[in-house]
Amino acid sequence: MLYGHRGAPTERPENTLISFERAVELGATALETDVHMTRDGHIVISHDASAERSADQRAVIRDSTWAQVCTWDVGWQYVAPDGSRPFAGQGVRMPQLDDVLKAFPDLRINIDVKQQKPQMVEPLLAAIRAHNAEERVTLASFASRTMREIRAAGFQGRTVLGRNEVLALVLSPESLARRFVAGDSAQVPTRAGLFNLGSRRFVDKCHALGLRVEYWTVNDAAEAERLLGLGADGIMTDDLASIAPVFMRHHAG
Repeated sequence: MLYGHRGAPTERPENTLISFERAVELGATALETDVHMTRDGHIVISHDASAERSADQRAVIRDSTWAQVCTWDVGWQYVAPDGSRPFAGQGVRMPQLDDVLKAFPDLRINIDVKQQKPQMVEPLLAAIRAHNAEERVTLASFASRTMREIRAAGFQGRTVLGRNEVLALVLSPESLARRFVAGDSAQVPTRAGLFNLGSRRFVDKCHALGLRVEYWTVNDAAEAERLLGLGADGIMTDDLASIAPVFMRHHAG
């Protein structure tokens, strides 16, 4: 899978519909995104908990209503190479998850659940199920507790190992690691502290346990080529224009 990490952020404002559309145009076979929840229960697409970086607003999503959030100009966040902000004032808004699921009905979507308090697992799953989208949605979170709640709620789609689960996977022998593997995918950087996760040994161990291995965030074409050669199942990238040709060559070979 070639994931547009927050869409196509090198060309469009990240985590917006126009960014996701551009990612598909550039060859993404899946989208990676992030969610938070408004005060009145709407699931919205945003990496950050606040709107300061995306819309130059000192407001927090969980403390704001959808009526407030939908006025934020998130086109402001994109800065072109010449220092201009070409999407500011062009009506680019923070989408709801509903908007993304409707706009891309046949595409796999990887959702990183960012917000921990208040808990948003139940309304998130309700939104996904309303679109009959469980089979094409992968849910991830750095918080192992959130992943446990998602699985306990009976989510039928793919789930990603939480941070503690990845640590257990790295430190435990294969026979013991099986006890800690509850998800379907290990989504990792190539290196975490002293641990080299971008190795054939790590990829082979994950595959032996029935896990997909997907790497973030890879923007170097040579590195993407190396990881695919090791057997990586997915690459998340900001720079689809550079990485998509690597995927084309790899699959053609």
